[in-house]
Amino acid sequence: MPSGGMAVDLGCGSGRDTIEILRRGWPVLAVDAEFAAIGKLLARPDLPAGSEIETQIARYEDMVLPRCNLVNAGFSLPLCPRDAFPDVWDKIVRALVTGGRFSGQLYGDRDDWVDRPGMTCLTREQVIELLEPFDIELLEEEEDDSTTPRGVRKHWHIFHIVARKR
Repeated sequence: MPSGGMAVDLGCGSGRDTIEILRRGWPVLAVDAEFAAIGKLLARPDLPAGSEIETQIARYEDMVLPRCNLVNAGFSLPLCPRDAFPDVWDKIVRALVTGGRFSGQLYGDRDDWVDRPGMTCLTREQVIELLEPFDIELLEEEEDDSTTPRGVRKHWHIFHIVARKR
């Protein structure tokens, strides 16, 4: 972790990624739109003692991001409404310091949820365009037929991303 570094976990849910980032010594701002998710995160028995954690209950459109070295968005950004996505992405890019990293997933245009209201799914070309201010360290495209965590059959089209801001 860089000296004075900060991480943001977008759509933190019950905190799986937040806990891992904290374990690695990073201060974390955990953001989620659901009050219950933040409550579950803060009640986790594996929350490292003495952790530097802040929370923010906000939709992506309303969140306020500090300057940071890492923005993690594990399977959460596709839940951003399509009309809000460009401004939300710009907010992420502006929050990252030079050399900071974005890690997360975006859904592709062949995902079963492409037409679902409140979702953003992108073509490979659109993903590449979003990553223009970054050096791409990982861009893995995955397509698979499997089930959701709730047991529903689904065709997944996912872009796994790690990118360093120039």
